[in-house]
Amino acid sequence: MVYAKLNQFLGRMTGDEKHTASATSTLDVIWILYDRILNISPTSTDDPRRDRFLLSKGHGPMAYYAVLCAKGFFPESWLDSFGALHSPLGQHPDRTLIPGVEISSGSLGHGLPIALGLALALNASNNPSSVYVLLGDGELDEGSNHEAIALAGRLKPASLTAIVIDNNSAAHGWPGGIAGRFEVEGWHASTIDGRDHEAITNALSSHPIGPKVVVAQTQAKYS
Repeated sequence: MVYAKLNQFLGRMTGDEKHTASATSTLDVIWILYDRILNISPTSTDDPRRDRFLLSKGHGPMAYYAVLCAKGFFPESWLDSFGALHSPLGQHPDRTLIPGVEISSGSLGHGLPIALGLALALNASNNPSSVYVLLGDGELDEGSNHEAIALAGRLKPASLTAIVIDNNSAAHGWPGGIAGRFEVEGWHASTIDGRDHEAITNALSSHPIGPKVVVAQTQAKYS
């Protein structure tokens, strides 16, 4: 089973690496996206009608790399060079080096504004593709995200889905919860167990009117 290989792939990249917890908290959501949800494959990375996945939480990309590798976007041999000087697999994902990566990320707070702009552009060109962006709860402290949350709630791009990995790492906390911050701006919001594959699938498969956010609650370390 391909999913069973993911922890093995992570082990080839993580160990003492400081962002291991950040990576493993995203593993299940990214797997479900690529295995069940996204209209994307290694042969369609340039297809204008492909779905787009943006990893805003780009400072812990090892789970992303593990899933891309498991799905055939690049060979397993790349995993062993992770973080090396000339490796395509850097501490932050680089869209010019890794097949299937949509944005070079890692500077937190940029993914959701980019995803919103992309969703609006696709809608304006009558492109039916969907846009999914994965954020960490901590990066919601960035003001650029609040501006994007407010604007999306008013422009209502139906193709936009935000996924927030909530492992209680936000510095300031969220009165009323993370979902409430999006709901007050007009988003459809749900909160799920970020390790439950069926719950993840059901939440990401729903099609409400306007943008939606899925808050995936996880523990910082994978077990």
